[in-house]
Amino acid sequence: MFDRISGVYDRMNRVMTAGLDQKWRQRAADRARLEPGQKALDLCCGTGDLALALAERVGPEGEVTGADFSRPMLELATGKAAARGDDQVRFEWADALDLPYADGRFDALTIGFGARNLADLDHGLSEMYRVLTDGGRVVILEITQPSRQPLAGFFRLWFDRAVPLIGRLAGDSSAYTYLPASVRSFPDAGTLAGKLDRAGFRHVRWTLMAGGIIAIHSAVK
Repeated sequence: MFDRISGVYDRMNRVMTAGLDQKWRQRAADRARLEPGQKALDLCCGTGDLALALAERVGPEGEVTGADFSRPMLELATGKAAARGDDQVRFEWADALDLPYADGRFDALTIGFGARNLADLDHGLSEMYRVLTDGGRVVILEITQPSRQPLAGFFRLWFDRAVPLIGRLAGDSSAYTYLPASVRSFPDAGTLAGKLDRAGFRHVRWTLMAGGIIAIHSAVK
């Protein structure tokens, strides 16, 4: 599915979020609290926007790895990095539930709009914990369901009705029917915080944005 929608992925993100998705990625990159020269992993990196935001923070002496299991997405991400001249960023295929990286490899790990796609979220969190250095930070940027009206009603109308329609116009209605279904089945902000705690992370914090539609969680190993 992600291979199929790779060509329209960026445009659909801009349409669905009124262009705010890039601002949210920048905030997630800030929450990673990276310093020049450090190493970061952007998991489920898609077309690479969050990984490139991390590259701005680690500088040319740092290192950013973007990992995804969709090769067409990785090809687009590699093209973006090449166009910007960000040669400290590399993109490579990886399974988020079986990461090919050594223990304690990264100073920070981000995952933007990808956590709800993991087949086993708890195991994915344990892998994230494993590849972080002691004191390393994990940052999860994800869509969440607002609980307060009238935004909750608008959210259901937008995601359950409008998004699949836009997806149909973009040529892949099934992928954008999956999107609202995946959001409904994903833990709310408090439950996700509890999962991070049980995975061993400490100093778990989260921020709700866009009226409660977007959550950024951060925690420390």
